[in-house]
Amino acid sequence: DCLGTPIVYSPVKADLTGNIKKIRAVYDSNPTKFKTLQNILEVEKEMHGSAWPKTGATLALMWLKRGLKFILVLLQSISDGERDEEHPNLIRVNAMKAYEIALKKYHGWMLQKLFTVSVPLPGGEQPFFKPSFSVSYPKKSDLLKALEKGKEVKEEESIEKIHQFLSRVTPILDAIYEMYTKMNAELSYKA
Repeated sequence: DCLGTPIVYSPVKADLTGNIKKIRAVYDSNPTKFKTLQNILEVEKEMHGSAWPKTGATLALMWLKRGLKFILVLLQSISDGERDEEHPNLIRVNAMKAYEIALKKYHGWMLQKLFTVSVPLPGGEQPFFKPSFSVSYPKKSDLLKALEKGKEVKEEESIEKIHQFLSRVTPILDAIYEMYTKMNAELSYKA
């Protein structure tokens, strides 16, 4: 919700919330059996056989963790002070870094081009492919204000809250990535 135009970002939000709902539905079906995310993966591996990990909550969690990684890298980049020196209030540099690290290798050529076009290029360069729509990222100041739920807070206070959030959430996401690696559940196909 903090990224701006609801019509533009609603598919991203729907994807993230849809994956959460799929995982939650599996858990709710038997909370004792599916006590942890690892339990869900282990049971689905046994249940789905050769179709695993391309199905169920395992697949939903795989895409959810990638989306969360994008958000965490974006916030980390902002909190580290990385920015475009010519346009310091734009988050293009941060978004591109997050995309490169978290999502690009899982997207095919078309999705990569759409993302690249949605992020304005430095110096007004024109992209090779320009769709008939435009996606824009919020200014850093607008994003920080949205994260503060509209309250006026000094940038340093917002950045400190982001650091605190990252220090709590990053180890959890790292553990999920490690679990996928150990269980050989990571898929590398392109969407």
